[in-house]
Amino acid sequence: MKGLACPSVTRRSFIGLCTGAVAALHAPAAFASRRSTIERSLSLENLHTGERVKRVYWANGRYVPDSLREIDHVLRDFRTGDVQPIDRGLLDLLYELHATLETRAPFQVISGYRSPRTNALLRETGGGGVAKQSLHMRGMAIDIALKDRTISQLRRGALGLRRGGVGYYPESGFVHVDVGKVRSW
Repeated sequence: MKGLACPSVTRRSFIGLCTGAVAALHAPAAFASRRSTIERSLSLENLHTGERVKRVYWANGRYVPDSLREIDHVLRDFRTGDVQPIDRGLLDLLYELHATLETRAPFQVISGYRSPRTNALLRETGGGGVAKQSLHMRGMAIDIALKDRTISQLRRGALGLRRGGVGYYPESGFVHVDVGKVRSW
């Protein structure tokens, strides 16, 4: 091929190099597109109401509004009926925790959203572990268990994610996880 400084480059190899370069430029977009089609789902069982939900809450790169509303409803304050949008980061943390623990069992929910009124009531009636400014009141915390994993396995899995707070309540049979600062108790 005349005009090229490197005589060892043939027309065929030059076209191959150009094709490879174009493919490399499009690879991140193709990967991102493929990654955005991954679905995230959650399976939850509210132990106080008996309600269950199993929904894909994230698909095609975005959260699914109808699924989020249903999850918010199941995680409502069962004492008052108040519903609060659950922090999407908390849902993602639960999704990751479920995958980390390699379980198919639904999360058993002891406490999801907690209204300020319920939080105050629990603090007054011996809720020694109830924080005055609990992240439950902002939809950023949940108390959970799993039928097929021990509480200590659940705790270890949550601690390993390093995504927020992890509280260990073996005598009560649950683990608290939240999307606040990374800490444990």
